[in-house]
Amino acid sequence: MGRQRPGTPTLEEVAARAGVGRGTVSRVVNNASGVRDSTRRAVQQAIAELGYVPNLAARSLAGHRADAVALVITETDWRLFGEPFFTEIVHAVGDALSDTPVQLLLTLVRTDTERQRFVEYARGGRVDGVLLMSVRAEDPLPDMLAKAGLPTVMLGRRSGDESVTYVDADNAGGARGAVTHLLNGGRTTIGAITGPLDMYVAQCRLRGYREALELADVEVRPSLIVEGGDFTEESGRRAMAGLIARHPELDAVFAASDSMASGALNALRTAGRRVPQDVAVIGFDDSQPTRPTDPPLTTVRQPLEEIGRTMVRLLLEEMEDTPVAWRHVILRTELVLRDSA
Repeated sequence: MGRQRPGTPTLEEVAARAGVGRGTVSRVVNNASGVRDSTRRAVQQAIAELGYVPNLAARSLAGHRADAVALVITETDWRLFGEPFFTEIVHAVGDALSDTPVQLLLTLVRTDTERQRFVEYARGGRVDGVLLMSVRAEDPLPDMLAKAGLPTVMLGRRSGDESVTYVDADNAGGARGAVTHLLNGGRTTIGAITGPLDMYVAQCRLRGYREALELADVEVRPSLIVEGGDFTEESGRRAMAGLIARHPELDAVFAASDSMASGALNALRTAGRRVPQDVAVIGFDDSQPTRPTDPPLTTVRQPLEEIGRTMVRLLLEEMEDTPVAWRHVILRTELVLRDSA
């Protein structure tokens, strides 16, 4: 193990070309600290000129590292993987890892059997850490990974007292700001289309909706709130159709995702309602560049690229040195005004 193929450059040849010692080359290859920038550049140039390829198997055995992290999605509905939110997070995580030697493995975990199988796989040294997406309230996977001693960072959280490291957006604050904007614009009958309420993110966005109404001394009417089965366009279309049937006087709606808001726009168009003249619509996520709507959608932007980068940074730090406490990061959201509200 560790033997180079005949004719391939060796670590010693790279060291000679760069004018440094063998240990310095090894530190650069392993992305270790303590190497001057000028020296690092010289070694990287020698590697490129010689076409040197590190023996990753030997490196992993020597350092007990797999040089791989898993991005685990615990969503059972395959349709959601085509949603802009998922694809943007995957891209952001991949970009954040692009300058490291760490490979990204995308994994689906949907059942108890798959949870146990993945934990055993990860404990076997195949990955150095785990990023988790779309975790619902009662999912035991984060706790299983923590018990196994695997560095883990979640996107979002299962509850308000989450004990695993996570990165989240200010979902309640974003929703509160969106509904306050509708109220300030003179809207009086505002509906809410929530995500599945067994997910904390959906609970937070509904809480923000309620808080905005309460702060404005507007009654929170349960009949104006519809729970979506998921965050998809079809779910938003069905919910909007139900709201129109129950409340023909409806003049605004806050949807818990842009995809649901897009479905709401379709339902309003079918019902002959003009947006925003008759009904104003606000979504959440800011997926407008990848899924344009007519009219362009006012939405709450959560910083997906920053979320992905922060998740990777926290995970890499935990892989290097286990922190003494879980870390919880909540990033700001921003209301992006367009034509629908």
